[in-house]
This record gives sequence, C-alpha cells and structure tokens, in this order.
Amino acid sequence: MQTLNGKSIKLRALEQEDLNFLYQIENNELFWEVSHTQTPFSKYSLRLYIENSHLDIYKTQQLRLLIEEQSSTKRIGLIDLFDFNPKHKRAGIGILIAPEFQKKGYAFESLKLIIDFAFTHLDLHQLYANISEENLNSIRLFEKCIFKRIGLKKDWIFSNKNFKNEILYQLIND
Repeated sequence: MQTLNGKSIKLRALEQEDLNFLYQIENNELFWEVSHTQTPFSKYSLRLYIENSHLDIYKTQQLRLLIEEQSSTKRIGLIDLFDFNPKHKRAGIGILIAPEFQKKGYAFESLKLIIDFAFTHLDLHQLYANISEENLNSIRLFEKCIFKRIGLKKDWIFSNKNFKNEILYQLIND
C-alpha cells in the first residue's frame, strides 16, 4: 500500500522503527477501554505484529496505519480498518491520536483520508464505528465526517465496575 498524504499528516504502513511508539500506545491503560485490551503487550508480540502487518487486508481482514505529522515525521497516532468484509463491502474504523497531538485537526484529516481510501480503493459500501457514549471528542469527530448515529448498545462496555453504553455510527458511500 502506498502512503496516503494529506496536508498536515500522512498515513503509512507500520515499520519496525515504530515499535516503541506502538508499545507505548498499546500498553497505555487509558486507551484499553477503546481498544478492548485487557492485558499488556510485549515488545516481542508487537514486533511480530509489525512483521505481519504487510499482509493483505483481504487475508487478515484488518489494516492498521500509522499517522505521521508531515512536517516533523513525528508519530501521532494510529488508524484502523477492522472486520473487513469484502463480500458485504464494509469495515469497522477506529482511530487513536496521542494526547499531546489531540485537538489539532489531525484526527479529522486522517479520518477523511482513510474514508476516501476505503471507498475508492477497497470499493467499500459502508464504514462503521463503535463509540462509547462518554467519548464526546470521537462523537464530534465522526459526526463531522458525516457518520450517522444508527443505534445504541445498552450496557455494552464493562469498565471500572460500571457498564457503559456504546453508540453505533455508520457512513454509507452513496
């Protein structure tokens, strides 16, 4: 896959040099609720993940890209397509921006790039996102990208001894 270039960011495949960044993100407990992670990842397992990240999305049903700042090449986040289903022409989408890079427009630009890639190059008909009802920043981001709220999953996420609702958003390629 080629690099997807935006004005301020680019989306690119993971490289071995990204191991420490991936290790920090995946092992940050603040993100575990969003990623449905329950235990830490070793550098060894993440190294293997990076080694296999070149595999075709049609084989793995997922694609993870690193979000990199154009001007400085700083690693600022990750964006994923998951549950890729070519028969039904759909995939889930998730994004994570490191806290120090949030509220700078990077998430919006990244989301627009991956949406265009999914609809143009993967010929998808729809994308969906699962967002905790409390994650107001993500809700605003996906609504800004014209995702529609289509459902509410009650008591879907168990976190910190409480259940939380999760909203299902969908974007259909007309």
